[in-house]
Amino acid sequence: MFRTRRLRKNENIRRLVRENKLSVDDLIYPLFIEEGENIEKEIASMPGIKRLSIDRLKPELDEVVSLNIPAVLLFGIPSEKDDSGSETWNDNGVIQQGIRFIKKNYPQLYVITDVCFCEYTSHGHCGIIHNNDVDNDATLPNIAKQVVSHVKAGADMVAPSGMMDGTIQTIREALDATGYYQIPIMSYAVKFSSSYYGPFRDAADSAPTFGDRKTYQMDPANRREALREAGYDDLEDADILMVKPALSYLDIIRDVRNEFDKPVACYNVSGEYAMIKAAAEKGWIDGDKVMMETLLSMKRAGADIIITYFAKEVAKLLKNS
Repeated sequence: MFRTRRLRKNENIRRLVRENKLSVDDLIYPLFIEEGENIEKEIASMPGIKRLSIDRLKPELDEVVSLNIPAVLLFGIPSEKDDSGSETWNDNGVIQQGIRFIKKNYPQLYVITDVCFCEYTSHGHCGIIHNNDVDNDATLPNIAKQVVSHVKAGADMVAPSGMMDGTIQTIREALDATGYYQIPIMSYAVKFSSSYYGPFRDAADSAPTFGDRKTYQMDPANRREALREAGYDDLEDADILMVKPALSYLDIIRDVRNEFDKPVACYNVSGEYAMIKAAAEKGWIDGDKVMMETLLSMKRAGADIIITYFAKEVAKLLKNS
């Protein structure tokens, strides 16, 4: 008889043979920074997550640093929007101010910026609109302006999320041409048009005013296409390849991990977070245990990095374990 239970007899032996482990080193914590003053808005669909003005960031960042979380991913909510999202490349815009505040006061934190337009455009789409759709090539120059502005402000890494073809090459050329060749790119290489993003659109005020994003984000039914998308970003010199969402796309994370030798990130998105929070609040599940098991599944699938709204909670549990 094969006795596989011998290596499960107690916690000590289980620890010794455990194949995958979560670490605080795996985590990136997203932050929503809203332009203005004295702003601290709880996001109803994402309990525990807030939109904060820069003058209210300190307690949040103090906690992030105390928990030894290595990196934050910044999303901006501007006070003014227009058709092109021009506030994204305003050197005194909300994200640029946020970057400078963090780098001045928390130099140990690694600052990553989301590079997109949906929070900044009056129509809520991820670029320039022509004929009721995002014009891919007309959007690329604005992406270049945005990343250079972010990096001038002090961003350590940029993370383009709009799924425009040619984005990584455009960014790499723009950064290299302005002397920022050392800045890495974390590509949203495989971003699906997912219903799991619902709470995020409340958080970032980024819901489209017409149509949807299916012409540029990926069809959830497609697996082989994901590898093509990641392959193009790899060839264009992305430094990290991301899959978003994570939980319903573990097979894609594994495919990307098997195919490429670059670091793989995944985004544990707002809907995944909200479902666990809601079920835990109802008493239907043990929220902490399901949270840890969910994130562990992403590690097991092959993710090196997990972007998650649970980062602080996970870090606290790991610190006390």
